[in-house]
Amino acid sequence: MTFDPSVFLPNPPVRKKISRILQASLTAVDPAAAVQRTLQQEGDILTVGERRYDLDSYQRVFVVGAGKAGAPMTQAVEAVLGERISDGLVVVKTDHSGPTERVRVVEASHPTPDAAGVAAGREILALAGDARSDDLVIALLSGGGSALLVSPAEGLTLADLQGLTASLLACGATINEMNCLRKHCSGVKGGQLARAVAPAALITLVLSDVIGSPLDVIASGPTVPDSSTWADAWALVEKYNLVEELPPAIVARLQAGLKGEISDTPDASDPVFAHSQTVVVADNFLAAQAAKAAAEEEGYCSLLLTTFLDGDAAGAGRLLAALAREVQTSGNPINAPACLILGGETTVQLGSNPGKGGRNQEVALAAALALQGSQGITVVSLATDGTDGPTDSAGAMADGGTVARGEVAGLSAADHLGRHDAYPYLVASQDLLRTGPTQTNVNDLLFVFVEEM
Repeated sequence: MTFDPSVFLPNPPVRKKISRILQASLTAVDPAAAVQRTLQQEGDILTVGERRYDLDSYQRVFVVGAGKAGAPMTQAVEAVLGERISDGLVVVKTDHSGPTERVRVVEASHPTPDAAGVAAGREILALAGDARSDDLVIALLSGGGSALLVSPAEGLTLADLQGLTASLLACGATINEMNCLRKHCSGVKGGQLARAVAPAALITLVLSDVIGSPLDVIASGPTVPDSSTWADAWALVEKYNLVEELPPAIVARLQAGLKGEISDTPDASDPVFAHSQTVVVADNFLAAQAAKAAAEEEGYCSLLLTTFLDGDAAGAGRLLAALAREVQTSGNPINAPACLILGGETTVQLGSNPGKGGRNQEVALAAALALQGSQGITVVSLATDGTDGPTDSAGAMADGGTVARGEVAGLSAADHLGRHDAYPYLVASQDLLRTGPTQTNVNDLLFVFVEEM
């Protein structure tokens, strides 16, 4: 029997519909549009949410920030405030820059911090420290800010922070857990930028990339009160058995903090937050709602299940496949043609010799194994920033033919999944999503599409 791989090729009409739905979700959380919806200026009055600021009462306006969406957010602030901006600096991920007029945008490394991030952190802290009581500081924060805005705490080096990041990425810690430790090893995170800004007025605009949008976790909360403590940070070291993995200087600092020898990050009672306002301008829920509306326009019955998905990426892939089977078999929770939408952020605990991929690719490959031979089902996992792991992929699709298409190239899906090496398999199966940098970042979006048979 001759195997005909063309039988298993992806369905172009279905995938075109899916692509339009994904695009709608990204458009809804465009950073520039989100900022301009939030900042409204009429004459000398700037309205931000429910607060009004008389711009004539401020001598200077500074703009600082960090994150993958920093360039379009900065461009939007410049479009609103123009020549009122005195100075500013925003640090973004490499290849995520854009033209600006009054605020400098610089690039640094992500997810592992580098010297450029340290230089940017030093300059941003200097700008913040120069602000007086009659100045206004606008901080722009988005996903990736934790790695990009870097200021090693006293006694630590960039190499120490790089070792901390590597250990956290390898152990499978959640973003909340990672940022708890980052804050306690930094001179800018965990409310410490706000400490530098005080007593100037501070407005923080946030594009959320964290489940539930906890403000002290997004970009490690440099301008908001920190709810975590030294005890929380040390508990994570013990949870993931990191004492021998972390740089000795990191361990020594955490132990000193635990003993009360180093003051903790500022909490909600600290007066440095007396003149501070924080607004989330866009998040995963907004993107998911837009996807739901677009799916219905494409003829799908659509249901948003959650924006709080977390846990193991491969497990999430198997869950999506199970949901698809349930819809196809019983019409529960909705009938086909169906689109189920989930948002959040999964994790991957890497082994000693991991391959190439990202959490969204791992979701898709695990789903593909569970969907072998099925028809009319497509699972999608998308990183809204356009970058899934250290790859050029934004995630992947998977259907009943994904495993067979990879096998034609002599690959084993189970083997690649077990080695966290999804990328080469999904290249062979023609299932990768490539968007390039989207310059937004609101967690991941995961979809289950079930066609009417």
